[in-house]
Amino acid sequence: MTTLIAPAADRAAVERALDPTRDLQPRVPLRAAVSQTLSMAWRATKKMRRNPEQFFDVTAQPLLFTAMFAYIFGGAISGGVTAYLPIVIPGVLAQTALTACMATGVQLREDMDKGVFDRFRSLPVARIAPLAGPMVADLLRYTTAAVLTVAVGLAMGFRPGGGVLGTLGGIVLTVVAGWSLAWIFTWLGTVARSAQGGQGISMMIMFPLTFLSNAYVPVDTLPGWLKAFVQVNPVSHVVSAVRDLMNQGAVTAQVGWALLGCAAVVAVFAPLALRSYSRKL
Repeated sequence: MTTLIAPAADRAAVERALDPTRDLQPRVPLRAAVSQTLSMAWRATKKMRRNPEQFFDVTAQPLLFTAMFAYIFGGAISGGVTAYLPIVIPGVLAQTALTACMATGVQLREDMDKGVFDRFRSLPVARIAPLAGPMVADLLRYTTAAVLTVAVGLAMGFRPGGGVLGTLGGIVLTVVAGWSLAWIFTWLGTVARSAQGGQGISMMIMFPLTFLSNAYVPVDTLPGWLKAFVQVNPVSHVVSAVRDLMNQGAVTAQVGWALLGCAAVVAVFAPLALRSYSRKL
């Protein structure tokens, strides 16, 4: 008797041969997919409650970065801490959102390595639910980080010219940007070989996007070659939009560019993440 071994590329065909009903299973209706996504979001929220250390990056970091950057760079850049706060608060918001959404991909990779998604594979759930669910839960983390950053700024003397509505608009835009950029790190979590590898790649992306932007220094002080990159950096558009909302209460073109950039990121990386995740199943 001869034993035939199918190549890796034909794994899906072999699985279909072993399970003829695999392709006959009906697609999950949209309403059920939304319900399953919310269930996955509730699961992720329960994990946060049982592991409070997952909140350190959105609780301790905003407090530390706001105070540290304000007191270190305030006098050198703006002549004082109070004058620097309208510049640094939106910058810290952007960096905190990036740090928080970076953790999404790392935690996803950890779940995949531990075999959690093997259990999800055996359930009749929408394939996007295990991906989108934790990202919906992470909206709580982004909101917590943004509110704490603004609260620390207010305690230090920050008085946003945009008032309450402008401040709320800046917080909402930060949360939207964090959720959108999280799809990049979710995709990285599905293609990385390990959680540590995914974290390393994510750090290499996060730090240039944050510090090679207008988050902490005026663009006019940068050399020409660096200024060109900063002006096209999507984080710079988000920071400028948040500044316009908080400091002026104005919905400027930067707000439109920031929202357009967020939509483009989701349109590109959400399908990539779902496709890569499906191949892992």
